[in-house]
Amino acid sequence: MTKQARIRQTILDIPASRIRAVYNAGHRIEGMIPLWAGEGDEPTPDFIRDAAAAALARGETYYTPNRGILPLREAIRDYLKRAYRVDTPLDRIVATASGMSALMITLQCLLEKGDSAAVIGPIWPNGCEAIRALGAEVRDVYLQQSEDGRWVLDLQRLFDACDETTRLIMLNSPGNPTGWVASEAELRAILDFARARGIWLLSDEVYGRIVYGEARAPGRNHAPSYYTLAEPDDAVVIVNSFSKSWSMTGWRLGWVVTRPDLADAIEKMTEFNVSCSNAFAQWGAVTALNEGDAYVDGLVERYSRAADLVYQALAPLPRVRLGKPQGAFYAFFALDGLQDSLQFCLDLLPKAKVGLAPGVAFGPAGEGRIRLCYAASLPKLSQALERLVPHLK
Repeated sequence: MTKQARIRQTILDIPASRIRAVYNAGHRIEGMIPLWAGEGDEPTPDFIRDAAAAALARGETYYTPNRGILPLREAIRDYLKRAYRVDTPLDRIVATASGMSALMITLQCLLEKGDSAAVIGPIWPNGCEAIRALGAEVRDVYLQQSEDGRWVLDLQRLFDACDETTRLIMLNSPGNPTGWVASEAELRAILDFARARGIWLLSDEVYGRIVYGEARAPGRNHAPSYYTLAEPDDAVVIVNSFSKSWSMTGWRLGWVVTRPDLADAIEKMTEFNVSCSNAFAQWGAVTALNEGDAYVDGLVERYSRAADLVYQALAPLPRVRLGKPQGAFYAFFALDGLQDSLQFCLDLLPKAKVGLAPGVAFGPAGEGRIRLCYAASLPKLSQALERLVPHLK
């Protein structure tokens, strides 16, 4: 008798993406306005595409170092000095094949079966599922929503979720899907706790520049950040991506800043995951960093106006509970009486021709909520809201 070869049960048990389920059901519908994914509707700007095309034309099509090409790592260093006013040695920087790859490889370096990770949520599901895929335990610590709709972190609940098995605390600020922005005081408190316990901090800061008003770091154009708070020898990993601030979602490029010993481990594991990032795309990323400051500022200004537009349209509706977003580019609103957010989003596709993400995609605490990505152009976003509002009343 032939014995059946098996797939790891841990992998089989991970649910498929509910956001992808809505996308798969709706992306072929004519006239659909897709607000389900975390990306805008404009292509990468010409100056970045032209740089990558020039690199392709001159034959930049070979393997590159696992850490990324030196000009890209230098551009990351120079960008961090301009935007965050920090000096970051090159031995702490690794360019990666996407922010998600950065997360996955970092987790491979830090977690194994029997470990636990405390995760501040609701959060983008991929990070949690990557932890589970490695056989580690996710301990969810959910933000709470105040009466005025603002998201609030209970630090003591976070600390209580950690024990002798906890190797990692993961946070995403500004956050997807909530738009929560951790204060500098909160980041310091978490860092102090992690230092005392010997716990790694994984800070997903892919939306770090996309922050509005009072949520910004004082006198700066970014959210409070471990770039400015962590010491070089701290057990802190900061993950970033080119996807959001430079409109480069399809390029699959990101970076990590961390302690040199972990940077070496990430370099090693990059070889065994993807070998290296796309060569000519990295040259486009160099130009994005070196020449893209004005573009990022303009994008953030547009997203700020979009956040106001969505809030003004949805917050007055009796069934909707929505706080004014502070960062990222999502409205994560509760809908009174909603019990099956996935089915609601699927049913909405043919009725309104607007694609939204179900709250349950972000964990059990997200059920009863809907995520709307407002990174679309303002005219398209206005049209989507006109279609959507009648179905939320």
